[in-house]
Amino acid sequence: MDERDVRLLKAISELETGSPERLHEATGIPVSTIHYRLSNLREEGIITNDRYEVDLEELGLGVTVLVEVHADYQGSYETFSDRLLTVEGVTNVYFTMGKTDFIVIARLSSSEMVERLIAEFEQLEGVDRTDSTFVISAVEERDALQSYSLETLLEELVDG
Repeated sequence: MDERDVRLLKAISELETGSPERLHEATGIPVSTIHYRLSNLREEGIITNDRYEVDLEELGLGVTVLVEVHADYQGSYETFSDRLLTVEGVTNVYFTMGKTDFIVIARLSSSEMVERLIAEFEQLEGVDRTDSTFVISAVEERDALQSYSLETLLEELVDG
């Protein structure tokens, strides 16, 4: 993988499209090169389907960390959540009840990046402390709709 591949994957993520024309506009990479590189990224298993989803393990962001953030902050939890999202690598932030104020999920490339992540959290105003858990292996990651039977979805979601 080289700089152009990384630029393409970042543009796909931001634009939420794999349209070679749109990717060309965003990156300046020639359309024919984009076709070639997208094909290679699929063959390598980095792009996994026609929705241009990325296998983060194959990409090199295979370290998943769950971080419990204990906070004492002023203002709304949404504003504080936005601060947590400024830390590179953070993919999800959940406001929770109980002893933990927020749970953060981060996808990183190495233990050095985990160290940087925690250091950045500790520098954020309002963060009292963090508890981190390394994910050893993702046993199952699936779309929410896959976890329900059709009957349950119909019963719970259909009006009337």
